[in-house]
Amino acid sequence: MWFRRDLRLADNAALHHALQQAQRVTCVFVFDRVILDPLLAAGRTQDRRVEFIHAALTELDQALRAHGSALIVRHGVAVELIPALAQEFGAEAVFANHDYEPYARERDAQVAERLRRAGRALHTFKDQVIFERDEVLTGAGRPFTVFTPYKNAWLKKLDAFYLSAYPVERAAGHLAPLVPQPIPPLEAMGFARTNLADLRLPLGASGGAQLFEDFKARIDEYDRARNFPAVRGPSYLSVHLRFGTVSVRALARQAWQLSQQGSSGAATWLSELIWRDFYHQVLWHRPDVVSNAFRPEYDRIRWDEDEALLAAWCEGHTGYPLVDAAMLQLNQTGYMHNRLRMVVASFLTKDLGIDYRRGEAYFALHLNDYDLAANNGGWQWAASSGCDAQPYFRIFNPVTQSEKFDPEGRFIKRYLPQLEHFGPREIHAPWLVPPLRQKSAGCVVGTDYPGPIVDHAQARAKTLARYAVVKGGA
Repeated sequence: MWFRRDLRLADNAALHHALQQAQRVTCVFVFDRVILDPLLAAGRTQDRRVEFIHAALTELDQALRAHGSALIVRHGVAVELIPALAQEFGAEAVFANHDYEPYARERDAQVAERLRRAGRALHTFKDQVIFERDEVLTGAGRPFTVFTPYKNAWLKKLDAFYLSAYPVERAAGHLAPLVPQPIPPLEAMGFARTNLADLRLPLGASGGAQLFEDFKARIDEYDRARNFPAVRGPSYLSVHLRFGTVSVRALARQAWQLSQQGSSGAATWLSELIWRDFYHQVLWHRPDVVSNAFRPEYDRIRWDEDEALLAAWCEGHTGYPLVDAAMLQLNQTGYMHNRLRMVVASFLTKDLGIDYRRGEAYFALHLNDYDLAANNGGWQWAASSGCDAQPYFRIFNPVTQSEKFDPEGRFIKRYLPQLEHFGPREIHAPWLVPPLRQKSAGCVVGTDYPGPIVDHAQARAKTLARYAVVKGGA
């Protein structure tokens, strides 16, 4: 059993099938240098995701030890190590769960070929989504490009079968008896500890279960609370979904059942899970979206290449408090509230005129829950170049977004304490506050906090002109 982004024993599709079909199952994980080496090359010796995975593997190993087995963890190139491990343990086949990203598809094809040449097989299964690939298509048999009809078809197809858990525990006796081996420490792979422990993010499968239980008590309020970053509204399960320390079937089952009972919060959260499936099927059918716009006419847009503006956005120095607080949240914790992801993406593309791919790459480097399909889909939605994206003339106003979703400035003050003494009518646009009042509040704009790097009204007019090249091309 080759674990990848499914770091749990319970309700694991590939593990279930391996235990059902084999007399002895050895569990392995590879810290793939093809993925990790570019992080080190970019100076990311401290990466919360690597530490999150390491903690999840430690817990997974303990769970396997409770069954008299253990987890074999290696650091190297997966394409080479998986066939070698199969030979080392005398495995007739390798079982794994589907991964839909372009690199993963190429990697799995190479592994399958190497195994085939050695007389072995690679068997893969659906685990990280409810519906994949061609399971939800239009009446004409084509992939959906608009979310609402996809959602309707998704819900029509859904039944208890697709949400059923895989009973892994029933066949746990087929796990290979192994002498436990130490998991390679982070330092041996070139990584150092981060501030992950200080963030109080529950780790491993037990952490995912803990967060899920917490969210169940709040799910009815999700549709009302999810847009306010100062409120405990989201599930905070995104990183656990990303690395499979929770089962998407368990989450969707809970949301579906509660929505059937009339919970609008659960229905809204289920829609978010459907969006996740939607973006994965887009990536599967259109892998070109990784480097190109989903709607080709949007590749005609000429973006500005202003490195100073990009740096100000990355560092949270734009002069727009909600944008800056959101970027500081990302930089300090690896997390960003979903509403704020839309706000900062709109600001980068439509206020600063910078290519969405620059922002997408920054998120890819810093988000704990980075997922290629969702990240690309979200950025192309914000830039209006994606499937079912917001119209290009819809441009978020960073001040009115701030006034609406952080009305008292509670979230802003958490990350911008220099604005602590500004009132609710002042904090969203501090450059408009009279100079004497700025001084009495202990924060002079231009000295203690930057002034706005662009004028939103002027930037909006410039963006409408920039996007004129796509008119009539849809």
